[in-house]
Amino acid sequence: MAASRDTDGTSAASAHSDIDQQGWWRHLPPATHPYLLLARFDRPIGWWLLLLPGWWVIPAAGADTGMVLWLMGLFLVGAVAMRAAGCVVNDLWDMRLDRKVARTATRPLAAGTVSILQALAFLALLCVVGLAILVQLPFAAILAGLAALPLVVLYPLAKRITWWPQAVLGLTFSWGVPLGWVAATAAMPPPELALVYAGSVAWVFGYDTVYAVQDMADDRMVGVKSSALGLGRHLRRGVLIAYGVAIVCLGSGFLLIVGPGIWIAGGAAMALHLMWQVRRIDPDDPAQALRLFKSNRDAGLLLAAGLLIQRLAG
Repeated sequence: MAASRDTDGTSAASAHSDIDQQGWWRHLPPATHPYLLLARFDRPIGWWLLLLPGWWVIPAAGADTGMVLWLMGLFLVGAVAMRAAGCVVNDLWDMRLDRKVARTATRPLAAGTVSILQALAFLALLCVVGLAILVQLPFAAILAGLAALPLVVLYPLAKRITWWPQAVLGLTFSWGVPLGWVAATAAMPPPELALVYAGSVAWVFGYDTVYAVQDMADDRMVGVKSSALGLGRHLRRGVLIAYGVAIVCLGSGFLLIVGPGIWIAGGAAMALHLMWQVRRIDPDDPAQALRLFKSNRDAGLLLAAGLLIQRLAG
C-alpha cells in the first residue's frame, strides 16, 4: 500500500507487514539477520503453502505408511529450502521495484544490506540443500523436481507482462502434486491427478489474489500487475470462483484416486474455511487480507489431515 504515515511516524504499510520486527530471529547473531529475512525464514507461511500440495498427494499415493511419513519429512525440508531459494530469485528480479513499494522497501536486497553477489552465493547454498533432498527420491522424481525450475525463475517476470501472475504462481506452488505422486510411486501420474493439480492451481490463485490486496495502491503506482488489480470491483467474486474451482477439482480428483472415506471430512472443512475467507475479503483492509492469506495454511492442513488419517487408518 502507499507509504502513508501514522501518528507514531511508522508507515501504514508496516502496520500490516508480515515481518515481525520482534520475532525469534532477533535473538540470533546480527550477521545472520539479512539472510534470514532474504529467505523469509521469519515467515513460515510461504513454505507451508508450497509444502501442502505434496502433503495431500503423498498419503493418497503411498502404499506404505512408513514411506509416506518419510517422504512427508523430506518434502518438509525441501519446501523450506526451495521456498527460500525462490524468495532470493524473486528479490533479485524485483530489487528495484521493491524499493518503490512501502511493504517491500526494507527487504535486504532492496535496502542494500545484502549484495547481489552475497545473494547469489546464498542462493547456491539453498539449491545444494534442495538437491540433497531431491537425490534421495526416485530418479523420475528428480527429473520432475528439476522440471519446476523454469517456473521458479520466470514467475517474478509474470507480474510485468500479465494481470494474472497469480496463475503462474499457482503452476509453481502446485508442483508438489505431480512431484509427490512420482516420489511415492516412481510412476507417471494418472490422468485423475490433473484434477488435483488444477484444484491446487486454483487455490493458489485465490489466496495469492487475497495477498495482492496489500499492494494494490503501490502496484498501480509502479506499474506492477496482479489479479487483485485485474479483477477490480469483481475481486471477491473472482476469489469465490477460484476457491470454488479448487474445491470441485480437489474433491473430484481425490474421489477418483482414493475413493470415499474420512478424507472427505477434511475436504469439507477446507471448503467451509475457504468460503469463510471469501465473506471477509475487504479490498480496503490490507491487514485483514494478510490474515486471510495466512489462514490458508490451516485450510490446506485440514485436507492433508483427512488424507493422512485415511492412510493411517487403512
